Amino acid sequence: MSQIQQITSTLKQLLRDKKITYKKIAEKLELSEANIKRIFAKDSFTLNRLEQICNIIGIELSDLFLLSEKQKKQLQHLTEEQEQELMENPQLLLLAICVIDGWTYNEIISYYDIDEFKAVQLMAKLDRLNIIQLLPENHYKLLIAQDFRWRKNGPLEKYMETEVMTKFMNSKFNEEGSFRFYLRGRYSESSIETIKLKLNQLTKEVAVMNQEDSALPLSSRKHMGLLFAMRPWEPSLFEKMRRDT
Repeated sequence: MSQIQQITSTLKQLLRDKKITYKKIAEKLELSEANIKRIFAKDSFTLNRLEQICNIIGIELSDLFLLSEKQKKQLQHLTEEQEQELMENPQLLLLAICVIDGWTYNEIISYYDIDEFKAVQLMAKLDRLNIIQLLPENHYKLLIAQDFRWRKNGPLEKYMETEVMTKFMNSKFNEEGSFRFYLRGRYSESSIETIKLKLNQLTKEVAVMNQEDSALPLSSRKHMGLLFAMRPWEPSLFEKMRRDT
């Protein structure tokens, strides 16, 4: 993530925390709401505009930069031990996923069959694992990045391969909101690198959307699974037709 993208992400988080909408910013700056949305979507801030928005939030521009730098230090990967502890406790894994998705403590205990005392214990474990910083009244600060990656060949990846991905793909993808598209071709190394960069950027954008939507009520959000994959591969049907060399 570039520096300006990181600053934008931090700014959006502050707006959510303060419950300040794009509409309110537009009114304060005497601009259209569409214009404000475009500025945030394209990261097209001038220093003057950033300072104006910081004034609306009630912070100094320098504070925004400091907060942004701190957020860059969020965990991108868990350790082997962290992943293993999550895998050994399904309820702990569930809560880890919930906090990454921005669920509140009350949303978790109202939606899942986990009693309050147990949920507090699990939140404390997530704090000990440095996935969250537990705050008073069961609030928390997320210490892991939205677009974190599981360890290669680690416990979470093995679980994803054996359980999640197999069941995820075992569908006709005809439900509302579903989408499936397969594309193949022969590409140069430079094109392959470009595709990988674009896919990585898309995962970051999707992660930001997940973070932004966490401010909405639970009833307004739907569980969705997204799978991005690319590898050297040719269908066996085609392989059989190759000439012997």
